Amino acid sequence: MEKAFVAQRVANKLFATEAAVDGALSEAAALMSDLLAARKEVKTSLVFADDVQVKLMDAMKALSEARTAMVAVHNELHEAQLRLGVRTKMVYEKPVHLATATPAVMREVG
Repeated sequence: MEKAFVAQRVANKLFATEAAVDGALSEAAALMSDLLAARKEVKTSLVFADDVQVKLMDAMKALSEARTAMVAVHNELHEAQLRLGVRTKMVYEKPVHLATATPAVMREVG
């Protein structure tokens, strides 16, 4: 199979994984916001469910570390692409909304 097509397949999976990690981090942040608002709505003290908030912050820290690791994966794959001699150019179609974004298309350049 042509290297550019293999690179495209891997790139699509990479972009999907990056988006999933960002999405999970965003959802966790929204959950924290809702938890804090819910505690106020039911008029409980700050100590109520504090352990839940601590665990959620641990999860958010882990997601942040996963995001940093994905950035490193992205950089390493870019280096591997160059070592393989696959010269591509990214072409993005501007999405209306991030959730409906079309995958990037890589085209081999001469």
